[in-house]
Amino acid sequence: QVQLVESGGGLVQPGGSLRLSCAASERTFTYYTMGWFRQAPGKEREFVASISWNSGITDYVDSLKGRFTISRDNAKNTVYLQMNSLKPEDTAVYYCAAGARPYRRGTLSSDFGSWGQGTQVTVSS
Repeated sequence: QVQLVESGGGLVQPGGSLRLSCAASERTFTYYTMGWFRQAPGKEREFVASISWNSGITDYVDSLKGRFTISRDNAKNTVYLQMNSLKPEDTAVYYCAAGARPYRRGTLSSDFGSWGQGTQVTVSS
């Protein structure tokens, strides 16, 4: 499995921005769809965004389109999640995930085989 380490979480005021990063341990990261999920207290984990291996295709949950942007830098084995206009309801633990199979797209938890430990994002004044 690919080892994934998220960073960039923290406390931000409503309307603010954060950029999450996820560093992968292996060069084979290049061949996998990468995704971000989140889990708020008392709620199930939900899909946020994913990006194909060559950045050609991105998918977002409809409710976050226009505020969140996923990107990746394969040379750095890193995927990013830029979050703008943050709202209190964005408060959650954010998880990075790597696809279970090379080149396969996915938006379901079952489409992903490796997970990071999560990073806390808290949006509060």
